[in-house]
Formats: sequence, structure tokens, C-alpha cells
Amino acid sequence: MTDKHEHTDEPATTWRVETQAVHAGERAQKAARSEPPSAVHFTPVVTPIYRSAAYVYDDVSELDAVFAGRESGPVYARYGNPTITALEEAVRILEGGEVAVVTASGMAAMHLALLAAGAASGTKIVAARDLYGATLTLLLSVLGPLGVETVFADSTDTEAFCTRIADEHPAVVLIEAMSNPLLRITDVPAVAAAAHAVGARVVLDATFTPPPMLYGLRAGADFVVHSLTKYLNGHADVLAGAVIGRGDEARMLVPLSRTLGPNLAANEAYMTLRGLKTLPLRFKRQTTNARYIARALAHDPRVGRVLYPGLADHPQHAVARRLFARGYGGGMLAFELAHGGEEATHRFLNALTLCLPATSLGDVYTLITCPAMTSHREVAPKQRARMGITDGLLRVSIGIEHPADILADMHGALTAALGPVGADTTITEPVLA
Repeated sequence: MTDKHEHTDEPATTWRVETQAVHAGERAQKAARSEPPSAVHFTPVVTPIYRSAAYVYDDVSELDAVFAGRESGPVYARYGNPTITALEEAVRILEGGEVAVVTASGMAAMHLALLAAGAASGTKIVAARDLYGATLTLLLSVLGPLGVETVFADSTDTEAFCTRIADEHPAVVLIEAMSNPLLRITDVPAVAAAAHAVGARVVLDATFTPPPMLYGLRAGADFVVHSLTKYLNGHADVLAGAVIGRGDEARMLVPLSRTLGPNLAANEAYMTLRGLKTLPLRFKRQTTNARYIARALAHDPRVGRVLYPGLADHPQHAVARRLFARGYGGGMLAFELAHGGEEATHRFLNALTLCLPATSLGDVYTLITCPAMTSHREVAPKQRARMGITDGLLRVSIGIEHPADILADMHGALTAALGPVGADTTITEPVLA
């Protein structure tokens, strides 16, 4: 059956990202006339919310043509509806893919991507060592018992990781462009080249690195996964995911979705499509804010270290400069309290008044979490220490507030946690670019 999951040529594919984000996917349902029928036909500027589970046609021959694939149109909600189709078309165009499927969560999208990429009994996945915790669980606790072997390696050591791919001959290579929570950067083009050399397909979790910062398919990935909950929606009010693919394997995304049924609801699709329109504006401000905050914290003696790819002292700064669009270091940063451990961390978080101690990211709000308390809570303390995740490490998702207000809130919390800076120390705030 033909539908809007698949590539169609249109002006939106040639527009710049700021224009694509506003218009892509909209006004595609020109056949959806006014209700009730009237002599005047119109097309809504914004795609409406279609909540119907099933659809009827004026002539059964039209329904037959849709089922036969000669015409496109909705028939049953698990197969899609116009609101969801609009969002899928928008994210497909934004990432430059051939097929896009949106789902009820980012993890559902990851599951679909791995299956479509070729993860099956008797196959092997080479995966980055630093992956989102739920992704690790999916690999080990869901796919593992089904006969899929996963081999983990350090993807930031490009030469060693590519050698491991060559040695293992996996069906799938799974990476993140920027890892959580230490913001380690993987050289996506180099890894993709090594994967394709052995016939493997690359699945890239790009949740931390949305367009316009990174276009994963252009960088060499075969499937790009987003938690739409995060940057693409950006308002902390939707749970959703998306996978965008290219090539023959990507054609499997649609039948897999229809069979497994990880469908996104129409209301959430509408809200995500609405949030997507301001992605370039929001993300530019978040990146600018993050660079400002990172530079300021790097000069605060109460902060032991700052991890931000846009800073020259980041371990993979050179890779980040090659990989990401110019001027984009991302909206995420991490920093470590100079001393104090768990108690100081709690004092810091409790003293915040603007920044929110919440576990999500990519929102208009500035959110701060302690990975040792949240995402890596189940990891043994000694293993966390080897990973570089201490009790004083804090991960920050920078919002769109004024950066001076964010920084003032952090300075106040640092004073509450560790005391004021010495009288002989002056903290100079960086210039806002």
C-alpha cells in the first residue's frame, strides 16, 4: 500500500531547515474536503487531529485502490492517519530520509530500527559502550534471549572501534553521536564507512544531536532514531519517537510498525508537529546558552571539570568540529562539583530555583540531573567511577531562558552547596555570542 511513509518529491526537500520545520508535512491532505460537504472546498493551514480508528470512502473502488496501493489514503489507525502522516513526512524531510515512522516512544523507535536494520536470531550487533540505559536493556534483556549477540566497544576510539567492526562482521552497528551523560563524541562517517565495508547497517541515536546540528543520514547512518519527546517536540508535554531510514532495509519499517503496533496517538502527533516548527529557533538559543554557561562554569573554582563539545579542552573537540554544523556544540553539558560528593550534590539541586531537577532533556526549560542518582543508579559505584560518573557529576540540558538568569541560579546553588568563592577570586562572565 502506498502511503506518506515513503519519499515523495516536493519543494520542502529543497528548502532550508528553518523553512522545512515550519511547512514540511502540512497541507498534504488536499483531498480532505470541508465537513460537512459544501460547494466550497478548502485545505486547513494546520493539519487537524484525526482521531478516527477507521475510514470510509464514497466509492468502494476507491478503498480497493488504496488497499491495492494504486492510491494513498488512510484505512485503519494502526496503518496510520493523516495527522501522523503529516508528522512522519515532516521528520522524513527534515532528516533527508526515504522512509519515516513515528512511534509512541523513543524506545519503540529504537526497537523498530534495530529489527529493520537486520537484528535477528544468529546475528551480531557491535554497539557503542556508552549507550542510553534503556537501549542497553533492550539489547541485553530483549534481543539477547532471542539470539542476537551484542559486542560492546569504545566508539570514541575510532580506529579500535572500526577494527572491531571488521573483526566481528556484525549485521548492525549501533552508535550515538553524543553519549549520555559524559557527552563523548563518535566519528559517525568513519564508523559508517567501516560498517558498510562489511555489509553492516548503521543505526544512529541522534536524540542529543538534532538537525540542524547533525544530519545523521548525510553522515553515513542508514537509520536515524530520535526521541521526539526531547528536542524535536521541545516542550516537555509529549512522549514520542521516530526512526528515519534509507535504502532497501528501511522499507521494512512500515510493515514492522503495522505488525507490532507501536503507534503514536493523533493528539501527540499534532503536538509534536506544532513543537517541531520552532526547533531551529529553540536549538540555536539552547546551543548559544550552553556555550555561555560552559565557559562560565569552567572558570568557577567550585567546579572540578566541565564537559562540553564546544570547548577546546573536550576530549573529542576536533571530532565534534568536523561532525557538527559550524557553531553548534549542542544544548547539553555536564560538570562536576569540585568536592563534596552526594550531600553537596543534593544541596546544589535543592537550592535551584529556575533550573529544574528533572530527568528529561531538550525542553525549553533548563533541566539538571545527577546521573549517579538517575540514569546510572543501578550501576555499581566502582564501575560508575571507572566510567567517570561520580556522585558530584551533573548533566544539564540547557533551555531557552536568558543565560544570565540560568548562570545566576547555578552560582547561587553552588554557593549553597560548597560556599562562596574566595574573596581573592573573581569570576568573569563570558560575553554572550
